[in-house]
Amino acid sequence: MYPTKQQLEKYAELAVKVGVNVTPGQTVVVMAPIAAADLVRLITLKAYEVGAHHVYVEYNDEQLTKIKYLNAPEESFSEYPQWRAAAMEQYAENGAAFIQIYSPDPDLLNEVDPSRVATAAKAAATALSKYRSYLMAHKNAWTLMSYATPEWAAKVFPGETEGAALQKLWERIIDATRIDHEDPVSAWGVHNAKLSEMVKLLNAKSYKQLHYEAPGTSLTIDLPKGHIWLGGAKYNASGVLFNPNIPTEEVYTLPSKDGVNGTVRSTLPLNYNGVVIDGFSLTFKDGKVVDFTAEEGAEALQKLLDTDPGARSLGEVALVPHDSPISNSKVIFYNTLFDENASCHLALGQAYPVNLEGGKEMDSAELAQNGANQSLVHVDFMIGSAELSIDGITEDGQREAVFRRGNWAF
Repeated sequence: MYPTKQQLEKYAELAVKVGVNVTPGQTVVVMAPIAAADLVRLITLKAYEVGAHHVYVEYNDEQLTKIKYLNAPEESFSEYPQWRAAAMEQYAENGAAFIQIYSPDPDLLNEVDPSRVATAAKAAATALSKYRSYLMAHKNAWTLMSYATPEWAAKVFPGETEGAALQKLWERIIDATRIDHEDPVSAWGVHNAKLSEMVKLLNAKSYKQLHYEAPGTSLTIDLPKGHIWLGGAKYNASGVLFNPNIPTEEVYTLPSKDGVNGTVRSTLPLNYNGVVIDGFSLTFKDGKVVDFTAEEGAEALQKLLDTDPGARSLGEVALVPHDSPISNSKVIFYNTLFDENASCHLALGQAYPVNLEGGKEMDSAELAQNGANQSLVHVDFMIGSAELSIDGITEDGQREAVFRRGNWAF
């Protein structure tokens, strides 16, 4: 049965040494589902072994979340514990590293009124906005990873027994995160170097615009002056190299918030706050979503778009070749961490300041003036396929093939 003890130890080491690259004397905050307790214990041990000062663990239980959504009074969803927001801000201000293990049940909240979910999500995003600003500006090292659970595995592999579904899901996680390698830390060094080469190429191109064509998609995205492509490992404010996502296959930048026009269609389901949104299209005019359709989860998508004015604009443009490990697994994970690394994707909401020259030093007004979108949300959705073509338009108006048939054209 996967994972073996050795593989789980390698996964924990990857989180500590590649995910957040813990430094001596540092505080580490781990957020995880209770099902992942065995992995959390190993992460804690590995963190202390490399010199962590404190490791604080916060467990969550999705069934408790569901119980609250179905039974709590309406007014409770507009409240968020300020003590927790203050604690997260203090951790961030003091240079903590953050490890989040994300293993959602995609169908958890199917019975719940979407307005309750939307209200609670907005209250949390508002209360945690300062903490999240630290992470989005890469002031702190942080990483997102996953752990196979029975509920998640049952969605990914319906019809299988619980044991067989868990086995298959762990096999995919192990492959995608490179913990099947003899030395996963070194394997990630090689992978990050490859992503870095593509980042250098795109930054040298400095396209002013990208044009997307695929079935159901015809979209033009302006890129602001001074945009920066990133991918793989990043440096935090202390000069420590970390990997925000385990796994990752993307290179990404920010769009000009008012420069998106046309229609784009999703190619993979989106699990948003415990509700699946699928088969949806968004139509943009001057950067804003002005119309949408959805075959599943339309009400949840409407609530997402109505979160705040910035939720109707894009904050991220990410390129992932269709011929990549997660895509080639032919598995829909219903988990954005994995699905976004199988497909080119976009994100509604907040842009990363680090994707703009000088962005980390800009205030909100300056970021807006330079084309960066701002919002309480940042939600990735997948648009890549074997039929996607992307052209890049240079500053002098030349048109170049960037993607053809879903893969790099360079």
